[in-house]
Amino acid sequence: MKKFVCCALAAAMAMSMVACGGASSSAPAASAAGSSAAATGDTVKVGVLGPLTGAVSVYGINVTNGAKMAAEDVNAKGGVLGKQVEVVLYDEKGDETEAVNAYNKMVDNDKVVALIGDVTTTPTLAVAQASQETGLPMITASASAQAVTETGENVFRACFIDPYQGELMAKYAAEKLGAKTYAVLYDDTNDYSLGVAEVFQETADAAGMTAASVQTYQSGTPDFKSQLTEIKAANPDVLFIPVYYEDLALITVQAKEMGISAKLMGADGWDGVLGKLDDSNKDAVNGAYYCSQYAPDSTDPAVQDFIKRYTDANGEAPNMFALLGYDAMRMMLQSIEDACSTDSAAIVEAMTKLEYEGLTGNMTFDENRNPVKSAVILTFENGTTKFVENFG
Repeated sequence: MKKFVCCALAAAMAMSMVACGGASSSAPAASAAGSSAAATGDTVKVGVLGPLTGAVSVYGINVTNGAKMAAEDVNAKGGVLGKQVEVVLYDEKGDETEAVNAYNKMVDNDKVVALIGDVTTTPTLAVAQASQETGLPMITASASAQAVTETGENVFRACFIDPYQGELMAKYAAEKLGAKTYAVLYDDTNDYSLGVAEVFQETADAAGMTAASVQTYQSGTPDFKSQLTEIKAANPDVLFIPVYYEDLALITVQAKEMGISAKLMGADGWDGVLGKLDDSNKDAVNGAYYCSQYAPDSTDPAVQDFIKRYTDANGEAPNMFALLGYDAMRMMLQSIEDACSTDSAAIVEAMTKLEYEGLTGNMTFDENRNPVKSAVILTFENGTTKFVENFG
């Protein structure tokens, strides 16, 4: 009897080891739409946190939709650790207090084993700090401030950091656009906008460019004519505007009305601006350049498959943040599978060793748990987004 029990335990361990590591470490080339059959027994609970309402909801909706699609795809192939993935979703409304409260509910009540989130920088920093008590593994799809992953060894991200974007676009202005002078307009009350702007200026100055005008504003400002008047008078070659899409829509329309001729440039917060411009003003961003992590007109079959499935499911095309949400969830689930455990420390260790082929690029993590991958430069043409080139 004792021998039988030992053999049975050995067989069970072998079966468990076969199950672990079985999930694909890359986004599928093409996936069937829809989720798998309902899970039976225990599930692996993964939290997804983001703003589903409020001023930055377009980011949260896309990230969470993408993350849910990733969980559905993994569930359709058997889930992780032989269990189905259960997504526990909360709307934090773009508020850091709401975000921390939601995080605490996920950990204390829902018993999640990992977190995809938060989405924008300030709530993500707050949640990252709260996560240090337990070391819960978390990956933000889109919070780009450098300080986010510096909070603790359990915090990862799928997107570029702010300094990288500022440096990238300054180099692009100097090397590709031949700019000699620049202006910057940014929100000095927003961590993302401030962080990108500062590094852009530092890099542009180091590249030999001259600052013609540097203008700031505060969140909630609807009228930018005073700042734009100063910029127009300075007549820079390029105008760098590292802000979110809602402010960008207002700024670009007013710049168009004032006849500003500088080449407009920005960072990944621009994604979604076309949806905020009516047909008569979509030309306000024509010929502008910004950096992103994927191209909507990519020829990659996996990207096009995702775009089609997302559009069919949600009635509108995804933006960059949906693809980042998808990749963030897939990376976390692959790490859980690779760890063969839902233990926080084991998942974190697996994340540091992850090699992932995703929708937004082939990725590994550097020593600061930021992704190592290439960037794309995009522009706007007649109301559509166009790929320009890979850069950086």
